[in-house]
Amino acid sequence: MEKKKKKVRALGICSGGLDSMLSGMVLKSQGVEVEWITLVTPFFFADKAQNASQITGISLMIQDITLDYLEMLKDPPCGYGRYMNPCLDCHSLMFRIAGRVMKEKGFDFLFSGEVLGQRPMSQSRPSLRYVEKHSEFDGYIVRPLSAKKLPETLPEKMGLVDRSQLLDISGRSRKLQMELAKSFNITEYPAPAGGCLLTDAGYSRRLKDLFDHQHSHEIREFHLLKYGRHMRLDPETKIIVGRTQKDNENILSHYDPKSDILMNPCIPGPVLLIPHGGSGGVVLKAASICAGYIKISGDAPVGIVVSSPAGKRSIDVKPVHPAEIRHLLI
Repeated sequence: MEKKKKKVRALGICSGGLDSMLSGMVLKSQGVEVEWITLVTPFFFADKAQNASQITGISLMIQDITLDYLEMLKDPPCGYGRYMNPCLDCHSLMFRIAGRVMKEKGFDFLFSGEVLGQRPMSQSRPSLRYVEKHSEFDGYIVRPLSAKKLPETLPEKMGLVDRSQLLDISGRSRKLQMELAKSFNITEYPAPAGGCLLTDAGYSRRLKDLFDHQHSHEIREFHLLKYGRHMRLDPETKIIVGRTQKDNENILSHYDPKSDILMNPCIPGPVLLIPHGGSGGVVLKAASICAGYIKISGDAPVGIVVSSPAGKRSIDVKPVHPAEIRHLLI
């Protein structure tokens, strides 16, 4: 009796973009059993990958890698990109973590939707090689969309995947990918924009400020960097002032009453948060800044409700006009 052939299984890192989807479908079309893993932190999320999973029917695992990621992010061996994005070390870490899952769950190899030359810094030939060398799974990473332009991998040499059915896409044009998407009946996919907060100039400035002024960090602080106006009052004290009602709600969702100071105007206006609190002088200055962002005319004193770990009180302060404290903005 003929022995049943073992099913080949591949685990892909999924960002949720079109290239991720196509890489999975290319392998699936030659009989490889594919699954995805998406790795999340406060800087990038699972929503696009979840959508890609629904569109393609490829199952998805979600794993939070925040603690490992922060350790790397503070001092990436290959440095940062234009902002606080450590793309090469980020990709190496992702493959390292995905590789461990591959071994634990019995997958045969890893894959991704990376395209040679699509991104000049992170997807050049040397960059792809750097990532693979530092992933701890050298030789086991298949990039189906550009495979024919890259060295043959171990899974190809072992006959686990048919190299002749892989592709030779390179460069920044997405024309071939869009044609391939049609052949797989994929009509819905996100624009090829980033989605990583570490490539955002404003977020990166705030993150660098946080790293420069604190040795330890709470996860909620990385989420707070997304909302409101951030100002550095002194080396120990930062304030966050809401811009909109939605900002106010998001700031409040990360407020810790055991350590923070929260300010609410007695009339409609922004909330102000002092993460980890501050001295009496700082509280008065912050309250005046908060009052300055209330849409009222004149400079009459404004009532501000201050909530701290010690309790709640109301103070009247004279507003400080935003133009006077613009230099404090991070």
